[in-house]
Amino acid sequence: MGSKSDLPVAQKAVDILKKFGVKYAVDVASAHRTPHRVEELVKKSEADVFIAIAGLSAALPGVVASHTMKPVIGVPVSGAVNMDALLSIVQMPPGIPVAAVGLDRGDNAALLAIEIMSACDIALFEKMKKYREEMAAKVAEDQKSVQI
Repeated sequence: MGSKSDLPVAQKAVDILKKFGVKYAVDVASAHRTPHRVEELVKKSEADVFIAIAGLSAALPGVVASHTMKPVIGVPVSGAVNMDALLSIVQMPPGIPVAAVGLDRGDNAALLAIEIMSACDIALFEKMKKYREEMAAKVAEDQKSVQI
C-alpha cells in the first residue's frame, strides 16, 4: 500500500487470499516518500505476484514493477479525482507492464494473483475452479429469487 489510508482496499485482497490459503504480506511503502523502502521490500520478497495499491498519482505499481520481473497488479484507489490513479496504472511505458483492476478492487487483484499462480499450482487451480462454480450457483439462486 502507498499509505495506511489504503488499508480498506488491501483488506479486500487479504480476505480473498486467506480464503484460498495463499501466503501474503501487507506493507506500507510510498513510491515518492520512501522509494528505497519500496525497492528493499520488492527485492527481498519471495512473492510470486505483487499487488500494489495506490491512489492519487498511483506510482507505486510502476515502481514495484521496475524492481521485479514477477507479475505486478495495480489497484487504483478512489479519491477526489478517480481517473488519476486508474490512468497512472494502465498507462505504463513499454517494457514495464502492470496489470490493472478497477477502482478499490483489492478483491479482484487477489483473484487475478491467484489465477496467475494457479497456472503452476494444480491445487490452487482446483480451489479457483470451485470458487467459480460457487459464484455461478449463487447467480442461479439469485435468478430463482427474482422470478415474478
